[in-house]
Amino acid sequence: MPNSPVILDLPSPDATSALGVSLAPKLAAGDVILLEGGIGAGKTHFARALIQSLLPTPEDVPSPTFTLVQIYDGPGFEVWHADLYRLSGLDEAAELGLQDAFANAVCLIEWPDRLAELTPSDALHLTLEPGADDTRRLTASWSHPKWADKLKDIAT
Repeated sequence: MPNSPVILDLPSPDATSALGVSLAPKLAAGDVILLEGGIGAGKTHFARALIQSLLPTPEDVPSPTFTLVQIYDGPGFEVWHADLYRLSGLDEAAELGLQDAFANAVCLIEWPDRLAELTPSDALHLTLEPGADDTRRLTASWSHPKWADKLKDIAT
C-alpha cells in the first residue's frame, strides 16, 4: 500500500544538499531514487550532494545530461546517476543496463518517466519543485515499506 506523501520545504540549495547527505548513509544496493521535476528544479544538485557524500575520496560529480550515465564506486556498491532526458524510446533505456543496476547498485534517475514499464516498483519517488528565490518543495512518495524507515529521521 502506498504511503502518504512526505512534503518538505527546502529553504536553500544548502538544505537540498543536506537532505541528500542525510539520506545517503541509509542507502544500500538495490535502492532506486527517481528524481522528478522540471529543468532547474534541483534534481542534479540533490544527486550531486548525495553521491559526493558516499565517495571515499572527493571527486567531481558532473551532470550526466550528455553522458546519460555516470557510475561511481560507493561504499560496497556502485552508485549510478542517470539523466534520461535525451532518450527517445524505451529500448534506449534498456540498452543503458539500468535493470541490472537497479538490483545491484544505488541508482539516482533523473527524468524517470522515460523508463515507462522498466520503472522499479520499489523505488522512492522524489519530486522537486522550485519556489521563490532558491527554495524548493520536495514531495517524497513510495510503496515499499523500506523507505518509511529510511526517511523517518529525515522527514521530521
